[in-house]
Amino acid sequence: MSAKPWFVYLVRCRNGTLYTGISTDVQRRFEEHQQGAPKGARYLRGKGPLALVFQEQVRDRSQASRIELWLKKQPRKAKEALVMNQTTLLNVFMDKEKQ
Repeated sequence: MSAKPWFVYLVRCRNGTLYTGISTDVQRRFEEHQQGAPKGARYLRGKGPLALVFQEQVRDRSQASRIELWLKKQPRKAKEALVMNQTTLLNVFMDKEKQ
């Protein structure tokens, strides 16, 4: 049995902010966020309507967690470039890892 793939995703809130998360099932997780408590992220509660604006598959949970932490520290401009397909997450993150 092969392991489920991991994804990094971005959700846009009503106020325009971008939330970063990871999951093996982005659609299920997004629905949890939309429904709010108890499984949705606390940060997203009351910030709907929400829109899933980006998702990209990564190698495994370890890489997903590292990318999530790194991406949360990035400026909005970098996240918007991902949303607008101006770059790919792995290209940006792998360049960072080589440094």
